[in-house]
This record gives sequence, structure tokens and C-alpha cells, in this order.
Amino acid sequence: MEITPALKKLGLSDKEIHVYLSCLTLGPSPVRKIAVQAGTNRGTTYDILRQLIDVGLIAYYHRDKHQYFVAENPEKLTDVIVAREQELAKSKQDILAAIPELRSIFHKAGGKPVARYYEGHHGVRQILLDVLHTMEEREVRTYYVYSSATIREALHKTYPSFTEERIKRKIHARVIAIGEGGEEQPLSDRKWLTKESSTPTYIIIYRDKTAYLSIDSSATPLGVIIEDEGIAKTQKMLFEHLWNTLP
Repeated sequence: MEITPALKKLGLSDKEIHVYLSCLTLGPSPVRKIAVQAGTNRGTTYDILRQLIDVGLIAYYHRDKHQYFVAENPEKLTDVIVAREQELAKSKQDILAAIPELRSIFHKAGGKPVARYYEGHHGVRQILLDVLHTMEEREVRTYYVYSSATIREALHKTYPSFTEERIKRKIHARVIAIGEGGEEQPLSDRKWLTKESSTPTYIIIYRDKTAYLSIDSSATPLGVIIEDEGIAKTQKMLFEHLWNTLP
């Protein structure tokens, strides 16, 4: 494996890599000699050396009133990896803690409906994941579905373990099935609007979002999420009215 690409994956810049490799090559050396070897000016080299000292790759000592820099054992690179992993873990915690506030800002921005389009199996899987993530954050974990027999199989291929994930997260679904098929599942109430025919669209109403899923003429799944509280409330009201009229 080439050394430079490997070191870049640690987050080192080209100049930092040149200075570090120069120190490895030269052994204990003053900054002037390292600068010549690395092809960088003295001031820049000194700044880089201080940065490499901070991450544990370079050490220094004084002798005869002169400062010498020396590379640490290359095995120290593993310590850099561990430190970066710890930084990423801390960053992940900070980001997760900030998400609720960021989401509040996101939802309040403009107050206009937002539509997001998704295409292909990966895209539709993102819609189904959004349903799980969104409902998992709710105290009342029930969403509403118009389940079309036309595209049930396509959705199952997109995310075969969706139902298992929903049940594991204790999310309840209320389903009006349209067309043949559809099985009773745990944490799911199901009624049939008709078993004689189906529709080309599968609809999911969850929190302040409504997702419409279908397939195109080439059997590619696609979908759109409309994020608007008013639209979702209207769809939920119509769903509940229809639900109460079905046997």
C-alpha cells in the first residue's frame, strides 16, 4: 500500500506528510534541515512540526542550545487512529444531542409544505426508514396506511425486514387494504376497503408527513414525501372517517 494515501486517511495534509516523512528519513534534526528535505519554508515547517507534536507523531529535545525534532515510532500512528475514533464518537454524541433543536428550526422554516422525491429501491427504502425514525420519536406510535396490493410486493423487496423493525420498535400501524392479500401482523389493525380491485398508489400518513409510493412502467419503485401538518391532518381525518365506516 502506498504511504501517502494511507497517511491522508488519517487527516494529514500533503505538507504535514512531507514533514513527517522527512523526520522519519533524517532522524533527529533541526527545523532548517527538515525544511530543506520537505521542500517547505522554515516558518511553515516549524508550525507543522508543532501540529505533529500535538498529535503525537513528532517529539523534540534541546542540545547545545539548539532544538532537534525526531519522529516517534511509526506504531504511534495507531494512537492517532484511536484518538480520531474517540473524537468521532464524541462528535456523534454532540450531533445527536443537537438534532432535536435543529429539527425544530427545520420545521419552522418558512412554514411551507416541503416535497421530497425518491426513486428506485434505495430511495423508497429511505422513505420507509423515515417512517420508522419519525414514529420512534413519538409518544403515540401509530401511523396510517392505504395498502395497495399493486405494489406491496415491490415494497417488500425494497425493505424485507420492515415489519420486523416496526414491531421491534413498538410502532403500531392501522391499515386499510385495497385489493387481495395483506396479512394480519402484530401491532397492526387491518380492514379491507375492497378485495376486488386495487390502486396504483400506496399511502402512508405519519406525524406531519404523507408518503405516496408507486411503481413506474418498468416496475421501478418511486415515491414522494410531502411534509405539511395540514395535509397530514386532512389525510388522517379522511382515513379515520373511512376506517369507522368499514366492517
